[in-house]
Amino acid sequence: MTLPSCLATSATMSNAAFPDWHGTTILAVRKGGRTVIAGDGQVSMGQTVVKAAARKVRRLAGGKVIAGFAGATADAFTLIERLEAKLEQYPDQLARACVDLAKDWRTDRVLRRLEAMLLVADKDAIYTVTGAGDVLEPERGVAAIGSGGNFALAAARALIDTDADAEQIARKAMAIAAEICVYTNGELTVEAL
Repeated sequence: MTLPSCLATSATMSNAAFPDWHGTTILAVRKGGRTVIAGDGQVSMGQTVVKAAARKVRRLAGGKVIAGFAGATADAFTLIERLEAKLEQYPDQLARACVDLAKDWRTDRVLRRLEAMLLVADKDAIYTVTGAGDVLEPERGVAAIGSGGNFALAAARALIDTDADAEQIARKAMAIAAEICVYTNGELTVEAL
């Protein structure tokens, strides 16, 4: 069966309208009672860097929560707004707010189409929140998402047992990721609790 020409043209135009965007490495490190989330600033379209200093890490809930996002920016902002509403509904209950957000994200017909991931942390915990309904807490106090997330995660895990504090580990791991991943740069936003 062949597609009508109007549908074939529409599909082709759709792919051209949404180029191959890459970007973001977000890393969370918890050590010694401190929690840090670091994010790089690069956004790439294909082989071109279109922005070098994007801010992908935000403070929420009056500064008590930090969130970093990877994926489509508008989708991530929608999720962050939803998370803020959940944090108002469940003050000082980050786990409950994240689980409720993940449940909505998975079951709501509109939210289900969002293409982003969140790393969320407060002074006690770190959570990775996905559209598949996952709310994951890392075992070793390190989590990462995004294009260079695996590189940053590996570097942070290697550094976690050293004398370095959470922020030093995050900065060094992000620098290592930036040296390896072409979609990651050294323009960092770092927030700590």
